[in-house]
Amino acid sequence: MGIAALITWVVTAAGGFVMLGTWVAKGGLRQQAEASSPRSSFPPALIFGHFVLAAVGLLVWIVYLLLDKAVLAWIAFGLLVPVALLGFVMLARWLAVYRSRGAVTISTGGSTSAAGGTTAATTNGPAEGHFPVPVVVGHGLLAVATVVLVLLTALGVAGS
Repeated sequence: MGIAALITWVVTAAGGFVMLGTWVAKGGLRQQAEASSPRSSFPPALIFGHFVLAAVGLLVWIVYLLLDKAVLAWIAFGLLVPVALLGFVMLARWLAVYRSRGAVTISTGGSTSAAGGTTAATTNGPAEGHFPVPVVVGHGLLAVATVVLVLLTALGVAGS
């Protein structure tokens, strides 16, 4: 079960990297500094705190798998708790942006450009509005699976 947790954690991290890269590429950091641009609802401390805690937890989990010390499994789980809480905060903020993006699309008639992209009314906005929905959903579902697998392993279920 420990290896299954590692796999789900790594795949979850890959989705997180996609979203972090999108957020940075779409100006998430600049949006915090510039008053003229649409403001990201993800403060850098929130998004980078989530990332750093998850990365540290993953490293602790790898060391746990190598050394098989139960205390390390519990430390990894303890790190996942604030990671999950920060993730829920970001999900709530992302949902608000996603819903408002949908309202803009409806109000502009949902038109698309000749290249198949959305109109300027929907491309402007917070950087997190550009996250691919399947990546957000997959990241969240795999994160829940990771937390459950780490907890079960720490509890010693199934002789992990």
